[in-house]
Amino acid sequence: MTLLDLQGLTKAYPGVVANSDISFAIGKGQIHALLGENGAGKSTLVKTIYGLVRPDAGTMTLEGAPFTPTDPRAARAAGIAMVFQHFSLFDALTVAENIALGMENPPKQRELAQRIREVSENYGLPLSPDRIVGDLSAGERQRVEIIRCLLQDPKLLIMDEPTSVLTPQEVEILFGTLRLLASEGTSILYISHKLEEIRALCEHATVLRLGKVVGTCDPRETTSRDMAELMVGTTLMTPKRDGETLGDDVLVIEGLTAPAPHQFGTALKNICVSVKSGEVLGIGGVAGNGQDELVAALSGEMPVDATMVTLDGQAIGDLDPNTRRKIGLCAAPEERNGHAAAPDMTLTENALMTAKTRLGLSKNGFLDWPSARDFALSVIEGFDVRTPGPETAARALSGGNLQKFVIGREILQKPRVLVVNQPTWGVDASAAAAIRQALLDLAGEGSAVVVISQDLDEILEIADRFAALNEGTLSPAVPTAGLTMERIGLMLGGAHDMEAAHVEA
Repeated sequence: MTLLDLQGLTKAYPGVVANSDISFAIGKGQIHALLGENGAGKSTLVKTIYGLVRPDAGTMTLEGAPFTPTDPRAARAAGIAMVFQHFSLFDALTVAENIALGMENPPKQRELAQRIREVSENYGLPLSPDRIVGDLSAGERQRVEIIRCLLQDPKLLIMDEPTSVLTPQEVEILFGTLRLLASEGTSILYISHKLEEIRALCEHATVLRLGKVVGTCDPRETTSRDMAELMVGTTLMTPKRDGETLGDDVLVIEGLTAPAPHQFGTALKNICVSVKSGEVLGIGGVAGNGQDELVAALSGEMPVDATMVTLDGQAIGDLDPNTRRKIGLCAAPEERNGHAAAPDMTLTENALMTAKTRLGLSKNGFLDWPSARDFALSVIEGFDVRTPGPETAARALSGGNLQKFVIGREILQKPRVLVVNQPTWGVDASAAAAIRQALLDLAGEGSAVVVISQDLDEILEIADRFAALNEGTLSPAVPTAGLTMERIGLMLGGAHDMEAAHVEA
């Protein structure tokens, strides 16, 4: 039985048709995947279903009746709920207070707290309504968003990249919850670039490319590679390194210790690791265990004692970001819009901001705009950034395309050391493969590369060694060759003493 039927949905913006004649149906109790590379039109489509976008043409039918939500409130009233990729929670408030803010007519706090406990227990999402959100892990924050949706008793739950911040164990808990919801009749529209997860969870998939439906499949009977190639329309490349020659230590971190930068931050505790020329070091960890703080300490945003960080033997721990860039250390933080890029600035301006010092895009106090524009164009062309041009504002790009621009901007500066946090977060399979290949090529040219990622498959694919970050402490780095998920799980859980003994043995 069909829950939601879409017929001929079309939405155009100046210069681009985001959705073109999209038609498909979602069955009741069905876990339905929506696949497509960045810019394929997925976001526009789900925003249309959720009432954030009005289509130019086409119709939607919900349980046989016309469905034309004018805003998210109308969509929620009709039974549509959505868990966004970026959580909208207030750190200083409790779980119950955050959930109440997202409800039209919240009950009294005592009654709401009881309902939160009941729903969290019934759906395998243990969560106390009295916890302060700032103290929660990324996985627990996602539970807040999901429980807020479940309290609406939704007919359709839309999930956008729901596992990007979860551990493997948390993914299994989430999948169990979604399967239970589906068995009770709730439909799930699931968006993810992690195709193995799609194969494990979803029973039907609709594939978009350039705003159009290009195919459907049963993920359980389709390989990840076949789905990826249907998404991009070409044969998918597999990242590989041509030979491997490691040189001397380039980046040395010795006793890196720093207090938490804010109330909900993580202190860094005696971190020690080195990275050689030509090496890719992978650092894994559950979100909120010090990744942002480590990137800040290495990039210069959070100065530390000079000798805690050295580059080619030079103590740089107390240098500012521009000085570090000039001598060869570039970094790309996790948060794209607002941290790695200024949303209201053009791509040319964003390219200039980090490349000005290293590429000499200013002279005698004057900015070299033609060269900055050329550099922005080289990033756009080299990393297949889908945008009208270098004068486009950063906020106008899809998340995946902005990610490609940010990573490309740093790689093309040819740094001596590159530190990247979540390099392929939110990008499609083809773009992820291209970014990983670019990181391997950079290492192949002699740079030292530090990849901080929650995608363990990514780390195992490109890194020479792996270290786990847990509560601000880094485990000893071990070779990725022969590394098992069981051993990685122990390292992520903080079994550093055991790992140190293993390394010594």
